[in-house]
Formats: sequence, structure tokens, C-alpha cells
Amino acid sequence: MLTLIIFIVVLALLFDFINGFHDTANAIATSISTRAMSPRFAVLYAAGLNFVGAMLSSEVAKTVGGSIANPAEIDNGLQVVIAALVAAIVWNLLTWYYGIPSSSSHTLIGALAGAVIAGAGIDSLHMSGFLKIVYILILSPIIAFAMGFLIMLLLKYIILFSGNKSRSKLNRMFRTFQILSAGLLSFSHGGNDAQKAMGIIVFGLVAGGYHTSLDVPLWVKISAATAMGLGTSIGGWKIIKTVSKKIMKIEPVNGFASDLTSSIVIQTSTALGQPLSTTHVITSAIIGTGSVIRFKDVKWATVGRMIMTWLITIPISMVLAFVLYKLFFSLF
Repeated sequence: MLTLIIFIVVLALLFDFINGFHDTANAIATSISTRAMSPRFAVLYAAGLNFVGAMLSSEVAKTVGGSIANPAEIDNGLQVVIAALVAAIVWNLLTWYYGIPSSSSHTLIGALAGAVIAGAGIDSLHMSGFLKIVYILILSPIIAFAMGFLIMLLLKYIILFSGNKSRSKLNRMFRTFQILSAGLLSFSHGGNDAQKAMGIIVFGLVAGGYHTSLDVPLWVKISAATAMGLGTSIGGWKIIKTVSKKIMKIEPVNGFASDLTSSIVIQTSTALGQPLSTTHVITSAIIGTGSVIRFKDVKWATVGRMIMTWLITIPISMVLAFVLYKLFFSLF
């Protein structure tokens, strides 16, 4: 039993580490694209603030640990967690390899649901809790797009009425703002994304009888925050390239607006204890702000491929975790 718990913790921290370099682009792609920060500084800056953000909250972890299934009552809980984590890691690595900004959140939530169904039956899945998480995952990018559009529109009129016509001065000013907004976004990213690994560890601890509540132990917080910070420090350069260059040309003003929009949406969701996809939120914010500047310059073919990946991630992760559970624990 203890060996399985240790294996789960290692897998969860590996997932968190991969999440860090997979989703580094979320917080820093716009700043790198506009040269507000150098790539090396931006990655280290994001890593530090990811760690800080991950340490300061645990409500999202409780949602992940208890809303999809009850770890204290579920059959084969440890095996369920192992299958879910392996499936999530496999999908994250595949999408990272091909430079696709997929969602680690969609992957983990879908994989956990699929593994629960495989290991304990569909009746053990808390359908209301699962669907609530899915609704937030779907709704948050739409909100980010709309909010990004409105914030960028407001900034456009503020700049217009200020009478400041110097493009170079505006770019310098908003590059400075981007350093602050990228920091806030990195902090927000850590506060939501790292908690998913915390939640899955707590799920395993409760299922194995080593913990009695959904509260996150301090050692779990420190471990998950460190794993994400280290992962972020490596940097997911393929995904950074996709987000910063292949959606549209990002300028300092819409880079700042995108970061600010994303931070507001992510912080709100974290305060409500709901996991969301930081990848989807930030990408949608970039598309929303970019649509105000030059709608026709948004590379909609790239956006379409990304949306297709978003749509298939949860069902693919569910099937993958289901199959892995059956292969690992039912046939042997």
C-alpha cells in the first residue's frame, strides 16, 4: 500500500512538472513575443511566481480531490489514481511534442473520470461535480474572449482620446506594463494549476487511508509548488512559439490586455475553488484582444486546430485512462 502511495506522489509531481513546462507559454508568450522580457528572464520570473501562487490557496485542490468521486468510498482508489496520472502524462507529452497548447486541466479531469468509471463503475462518478467542472472549463474561455475584447476596446479608446500618437512611446509603456501583468498571470497560473496535482495526491492519500480529509498537507503544497516551479524553469518552447507567433502578431498593448484579462478570469475561478484551463483562458484572451486590433490578421486556421484539440482532450483522456486501467489492473 505504501509503495503505491509513493508511486502516486511521484507520478503526480511528474505530472505537475510536465504541466509547468507544458504551460509556461501561458504566462510569458506574449511578453517574449513583444520583447518586453528576454526568454530566459521570463521563464525564471514565471517559475518563481508560479511557486508563490501555488502555496497560497487550496480550494481548487479540494474540488479536484472530492468533486469527481469520493476517495474514501471508491473501490480500487489507488489504482484509479495511477491510471489517471499515467493517461494525463502521456497526453500532455504528446501535445507538448507537437507544440499544441492543449489543456493539462482537461487532461487530468477527463483521465480521472475515465479511471473512476473503469475501476469503480459509473455509479461512483459524481456526475454533478464532474459536469460542474466541465461547464467551467467550457465557459471560462468564452468569458476570456469576451472580456479580452472589451478590455482591448476600452484601451483602444483611451489611447485614441489621450492624443498619444507615438507608436514607439506606446510600445515602451505597454512593455513595462507587460512585465507586471506577466507576473500577475504567472502567480495566477500557479494558484490554479498546481492545485490540481495537490488534489490528485490528496485523493490518493484518502483512498489509501493515509489522510482523512480533503485538506492539503503542507508537504504536498511545497512538493507540488516546487515541481511546477522547476517545470516552468525549463520552458515549453514549442508551445511558446505556437501561442506567441502562430495565432497572430502580438503587440505590447494587446499582450498586456491579454495577460490582464487572463489573470482576472483565473483569479476569480481560483477564489471560487474551480479548476479551469489556463491554456484555454490565455489563448482565448489573445484571440479576443487581437480581434479588436486586426480581426483578419488572426490566424483562424490555427485557432480552429487548437479548438479541435480542446474539444477532444477530455473524451480522449477518459478513454485513454479507462483503457490503461483495464490493461494494468484488470488483465494482470
